[in-house]
Amino acid sequence: MARKVIIDCDPGIDDAVALMVALFHSDLDVVAVTSTAGNVPADQAGRNLQGLIERLDPPRRPRIGVGSGPNSAPPVDGTDLNGADGLANLQLVVSSLHQRHPAEKLICDEIRAAPEEVTLVALGPMTNIARALQRDPMIAAQIGRIVIMGGAINCIGNVTPAAEFNFHFDAMAARTVFKSRTTKTLIPLDVTRQAAFGLDLLDQLPNIESSPASQLLHQLLPFVYRSHRQELGIEGIYLHDAIAVAAVLHPELFEMEEMAGDVETSGEITLGATIFDRREHRSWATNMEVATKINVPRVQDCVVQGLRAAIRGAL
Repeated sequence: MARKVIIDCDPGIDDAVALMVALFHSDLDVVAVTSTAGNVPADQAGRNLQGLIERLDPPRRPRIGVGSGPNSAPPVDGTDLNGADGLANLQLVVSSLHQRHPAEKLICDEIRAAPEEVTLVALGPMTNIARALQRDPMIAAQIGRIVIMGGAINCIGNVTPAAEFNFHFDAMAARTVFKSRTTKTLIPLDVTRQAAFGLDLLDQLPNIESSPASQLLHQLLPFVYRSHRQELGIEGIYLHDAIAVAAVLHPELFEMEEMAGDVETSGEITLGATIFDRREHRSWATNMEVATKINVPRVQDCVVQGLRAAIRGAL
């Protein structure tokens, strides 16, 4: 039976790729997708998410929830890698919705409808998930698992020297989720960086003009290859969020370690840094499993096969 998942994201090209893998995979039942501010402001994130779902037209349409973003956030954004609109400046056209579901309410409703069956996949700042836990504290015990893309075990960040983007953007939300009584799996930068995709990725994907997923990938990926070369100086791309979806599909490809983690919420130069008590005689209680190593070829193949399925399924 397909696993029920809710995907919370801040679309983002990386998020778009992860959504394609999840929405067309027979092992996943994406019951809802929710947007949050991060790579782009909250309103743009909501438009991007709706536009992606409408354009891809997956076989099972998830419910869509829109988040308002944190009350305050540090002055960072992801447009340097993703484009001004977050999706390679495509400016996807979206229909006008009469009613937009609040993200945190939708998360609570779907978890309440299927207690202990829903996996929450957090691909962006965890604003919506923290608010859902605050809105209905009882759902913490009813969430099957939260799989989180974010943080860095060794505090080597990608937006500051110490912090990963999602946690830096809403550090308090990340701490709230870390401290919640939920079952958590963390997929940090330390492992997602192990699986950079080379320039041959597009060559591995069929170019089918009648497939919306194929059209979209052949618009998004060239842009992100250019931005990675110009902004990061690398000849390849990181698809952090797609790696997190692979962890949901194939956890056996990830080596995990139980850890005790927290998030810095006030440091002048360490805001959003993930801190783990790894002392020989630690005083913190373990609160999550953390991926420390991955089977790179098989994880990459999982993503490629997922994208091929999206292309075939979106004909």
